[in-house]
Amino acid sequence: MTTATITTPRFGPRGASSEALFRAACFGAATLLMAALAGVVISLAVGGWPAFHHFGFGFFTSSEWNPVTEVYGAAGPIVGTLITSFVALIVALPLALGVAIFLVEFCPRSFSRPIAIAVELLAGIPSIVYGMWGLFVFAPWFAEHVQLPLIMSADPGSWQEKLFSGIPNGANILTASIILAIMILPYMSAVFRELFLSVPPQVREAAYGLGCTPFEVIKSVIIPYVRRGAIGVVMLGLGRALGETMAVTFIIGNSHTFPDSVFASGSTIASTIANEFTEATGEMHTAALTALGLVLFFITFSVLAMARALLSSQKY
Repeated sequence: MTTATITTPRFGPRGASSEALFRAACFGAATLLMAALAGVVISLAVGGWPAFHHFGFGFFTSSEWNPVTEVYGAAGPIVGTLITSFVALIVALPLALGVAIFLVEFCPRSFSRPIAIAVELLAGIPSIVYGMWGLFVFAPWFAEHVQLPLIMSADPGSWQEKLFSGIPNGANILTASIILAIMILPYMSAVFRELFLSVPPQVREAAYGLGCTPFEVIKSVIIPYVRRGAIGVVMLGLGRALGETMAVTFIIGNSHTFPDSVFASGSTIASTIANEFTEATGEMHTAALTALGLVLFFITFSVLAMARALLSSQKY
């Protein structure tokens, strides 16, 4: 008696073909993103090479920017970018923390949600609206009630006169920094609020049960719990301030010299490119502006890399 052998067909795992397709699509998306990033860097490097080659390292140390004589130095816009961004971060960070802590810890529940929605709406306002408001509303008020009184109260020849010197029209480095702080404040507040809400209620209740005050709970429990995310929020806010264009262009004064006082006019890399790129007819002028774009790219990349390094160094 012979036994017939029945061969059953073997099938692969369910969805194997779709899984391979999904992996290929994800790989293609990641490759496309990296190719686009590499293309941007290469394009900026090639376009800005004539300026780098002609001016050398002096391109980064000189503040002379003269399209008539074809002499370009990026030091003024670079310094203006760094100053306005860091001052804006210094102003916005404590306010953003205060808003987020108030909404999470102290504000009644019936009011916290509407206020949070209003904060998120402020984060979505286009930057040009902030720039127009700064130019037509904030700058005249600032010049009349802050800048002019400080200039008039400074003694001739004193350090106050040097610190507060400038044209009292409200268009200066400090005003641009304040506008930038107002712009990044809602964004940072909204993200800080979400971070604080991610803290488990049991952790707060345990701290209050041990007799901690609200300040001690915030300082010793909530902020350490979200410190990794908080570093990321700070760096992202700084990155947005570094790349802001239109709001700063309206209010900074657009001078390529080094700012020698808090009320001096200045410029940023983004505002310089926005002001002059459409009018750049000479090859060297276009190359200098493209080189500025590459410098801004590397500054932003450095900030994000620093944020990544700080996050990697932090332990839960």
